[in-house]
Amino acid sequence: MRSPLLAHLVFSLLLAAGREVTGEEVDRKPNFVLMMVDDLGIGDIGCYGNDTIRTPNIDRLASEGVKLTQHIAAAPLCTPSRAAFMTGRYALRSGLGSTGRVQVLLFLGGSGGLPPSETTFAKRLQQQGYTTGLVGKWHLGVSCEHRGDHCHHPNQHGFSYFYGMPFTLFNNCVPGEGNDVLADLQHTLRNLTMFLGIGLLTLVCVRVCGLLDVSRWLVVALFFLSILATGVWYMPFKLLPTWNCIIMRNQEVIEQPMTVETLPQRLLGEAQNFIKRNVDRPFLLFFSLVHVHTPLFKTPAFAGKSRHGRYGDNLEEMDWMIGKITETVDSLGLANNTLMYFTSDHGGHIEDADSRIGQKGGWNGIYKGGKAMGGWEGGIRVPGIFRWPGRLEAGREVDEPTSLMDLYPTLKHLAKDTQPDRQLDGYNLMPLLEGQAERSEHEFMFHYCGIYLNAVRWHPPGSDSIFKVHFFTPNFSPSGAGGCYDTKVCLCHGKHVTHHNPPLMYDIFNDPSESRPLTPDTEPRYADVLEQTAKAVERHQNSLTNQPASDDTMQPNAGAGSVESQMSWNKILWRPWLQPCCGTFPFCGCKEGTSHS
Repeated sequence: MRSPLLAHLVFSLLLAAGREVTGEEVDRKPNFVLMMVDDLGIGDIGCYGNDTIRTPNIDRLASEGVKLTQHIAAAPLCTPSRAAFMTGRYALRSGLGSTGRVQVLLFLGGSGGLPPSETTFAKRLQQQGYTTGLVGKWHLGVSCEHRGDHCHHPNQHGFSYFYGMPFTLFNNCVPGEGNDVLADLQHTLRNLTMFLGIGLLTLVCVRVCGLLDVSRWLVVALFFLSILATGVWYMPFKLLPTWNCIIMRNQEVIEQPMTVETLPQRLLGEAQNFIKRNVDRPFLLFFSLVHVHTPLFKTPAFAGKSRHGRYGDNLEEMDWMIGKITETVDSLGLANNTLMYFTSDHGGHIEDADSRIGQKGGWNGIYKGGKAMGGWEGGIRVPGIFRWPGRLEAGREVDEPTSLMDLYPTLKHLAKDTQPDRQLDGYNLMPLLEGQAERSEHEFMFHYCGIYLNAVRWHPPGSDSIFKVHFFTPNFSPSGAGGCYDTKVCLCHGKHVTHHNPPLMYDIFNDPSESRPLTPDTEPRYADVLEQTAKAVERHQNSLTNQPASDDTMQPNAGAGSVESQMSWNKILWRPWLQPCCGTFPFCGCKEGTSHS
């Protein structure tokens, strides 16, 4: 009698324990692996229509998950787009909208960046017990008042681990690739320095030879002026690779300047190791790739393998890296409890090319425009892929307007974060991803060029149409060959834009390439579209209580607010006392894996 009872008791205990373990697994918060590519065109990916570049790993994510076909960046440039992505709010609310020429952060030694008062999804998840990591590109600032305060650093914005570039990969990092930072100003300062040097030598020669009675004080003044001009030009600009092209691990500079050739392998290894270290606890990994921004890599294993030159080689290397991250997640048995996400920070840089390499920027498919070209679809429509086996239906497509800003509220929801928050501009995506909702909550979306409201899209209730109204458009060659004429990236003010009165209007559901402007004769709802968007703009402007003031008279403007602009010249320009440095400034220099003081 005792034996059956004992067996029954043991079985009951095991069953209860099994239920308890299962309950823990069910209750465990999901992991998040967010993968963002730099400057990737939506037309570069196989599952978005490209049949000449091999992207099997990204295509696999789409076939095993949900693909968004109208995924929109909040800005067509790195810094403002990434600020909006991290915070779930338009960059204007963080002071990261540009009022003039400078539209992204240019120096690690500047004081601008994502304000300490802002809240990122990483900070919210960290408060929910997540281990959070960022591997790769940041480009949202480092310090505010002195070297080492790290007020804008990823560690201060919710990332417990950071490895990568606090700036971005840019041409100055590789000899012979040209200048990305204020090239015309560099040219002017260099010429001024040469002119002052020649003038100084001439005066000295004249005085020594006794040809004219030249004041000694004039020579001394010109000498010090030449020294000053040389310092203003040489220190910030000629040493840019040392100042900007660095790698940090958390708050320590571990390589300065960085070795670009080995960067992809190191970033991939760090991302994989972060996942492996945190296999037993909820984690967030933001893998912020440096591909496919210029300068393009020349990795031997991929060189010459694609049908599109070096740019195609870089795309296929990037896809391979995405595959290795997916393989790591799957091999550790994490797939069913991990939401994986793939996107780009904005559209491809369509006019970036030269005679030596050929195409250096991406392809945006049927969509007009590209990087830095305002609200045209080619600059803001990006890939959006979510994979979560067992939770998200494989092979689904969502053809509704969504935003990079939606990641913030989506992650909060999944992490069961119900604490009060600031006003957000994104929405939880899970109802759309799981098929519980058919319509996006984005009835209106607002597209900015700098701080200026460039365009508005409206998805009317009960209609498939998606109207987009452009108030002004940057001046660029539609073919992409001419770019923005006299600037490397389009600007958002003055002679660089064309205002439209009445506004340009398109139905991008029926005309996604924005090639057939609507008129009152061709669109019965024309007047209603203008009326409804005007009301939406007014409501939106009333919500903008935290954006920088502007003295520009361009309309329609976003209004004025209290957040200090992070993109002013005062914030952007290089300051020696803010420059991250390994060693003793200005003799900064170290290589990863070697000791330095």
